[in-house]
Amino acid sequence: MDAHPFDHITSEELRRRGSLKWTGYPEMLGAWVAEMDFGTAPGVIEAAQETVASGMLGYAPPRLVRNLRESTAAWLAARFGWEVDDDAVRPVPTVLSALVAAILHFSPVHRPEAPVVFLTPAYPGFLDVPSRLGRRSLHVEMVAGDAGWEVDWAALEEALRGGALLILVNPHNPLGKVYAHAELERICDLVDATGSRVFADEVHAPLVYDGATHLPYASLGPTAAGHALTAVSASKAFNLPGLKCAQVVLSNDLDRLVWGAVGSIVEDGTANVGLAATAAAYDGGAAWLAGVVDYLDDSRRRLEGLVAEHLPAAHYVAPEGTYLAWLDVSRLMLGRNPARFFRHQAGVATVGGTDCGEAGRGYVRLNFATPRPVLEAIVHRMGAAVDGCDPNDSGDLDDYL
Repeated sequence: MDAHPFDHITSEELRRRGSLKWTGYPEMLGAWVAEMDFGTAPGVIEAAQETVASGMLGYAPPRLVRNLRESTAAWLAARFGWEVDDDAVRPVPTVLSALVAAILHFSPVHRPEAPVVFLTPAYPGFLDVPSRLGRRSLHVEMVAGDAGWEVDWAALEEALRGGALLILVNPHNPLGKVYAHAELERICDLVDATGSRVFADEVHAPLVYDGATHLPYASLGPTAAGHALTAVSASKAFNLPGLKCAQVVLSNDLDRLVWGAVGSIVEDGTANVGLAATAAAYDGGAAWLAGVVDYLDDSRRRLEGLVAEHLPAAHYVAPEGTYLAWLDVSRLMLGRNPARFFRHQAGVATVGGTDCGEAGRGYVRLNFATPRPVLEAIVHRMGAAVDGCDPNDSGDLDDYL
């Protein structure tokens, strides 16, 4: 069988491109930052370049914003069956800036200093935001069950008691869990009963594999729409994080009024090139994305065999969504910081589990959105670095890229 075009991308080429993933640890194989190594969809770069070439270097013109809003609404309807009005969509630079807005302006109105609740392990970039804003955070640890990761419902109910802002990342980063309809309904009931609110980060929503279906939280019905603020973006699915454009979807009238008062500050910083590139991705990138998801689907399954061969004492369950693998390496006895071990001993950069909260102790997060030969080298290096773990270890890490 002919090799996939992505398979021909080398680690040397990736370093030349110069992204943080490959230059933050320049001598290592990059499997940490959540970006893909596959470029982006046809037409996206051209749209960004045309924006610059036309001299559109000032503040965002209404036309670009309008196109972005229309394209996002059409994408959400076509991809997820979620019908939203164009005027419900607002541009922001990043999902992180949307989270800041949610904490500052969209906490429960009866409890403006409400705690921020995370389902951990959680995306590291979110965890310290509440404290920087003078807010308290509560961690509800997910539970590993026979059918996958599950919510600790009693702990979540306690955390939400009195009103809180729940951060719901779906698909879940780093677990790769895609929440089922019944789970989302149960979350909605708890949030409603406690007078809480939900910040729904759905940035990985287009990256879901067969067997799971992404359901936008706010699309559950009027109750969920009434207490949810949703953030979406083309940054993960189309690999555009550097272009600084995400979208907030406002699913109730009161939030639109609040946004009318505070939104201009939040929207400031959204880049013209990001507005144009995102609209191009949503309008014309579906076929390209389908090919990428197929490639990632194969990679997540191949990773099972690679882990079994080179890291047999580790535990890995293929994610339902995202391109992130959550590896349990606790039985390898690598100390308190397994990610540091793999950096120093294997030349592989991953994200440490405790960066995702205390619930991540004994884990590392590995980004498998990379060419398959690079992925094979990553896991082979990790196995070779663990004494006696990989029977195929040649002893020379340079053999593995």
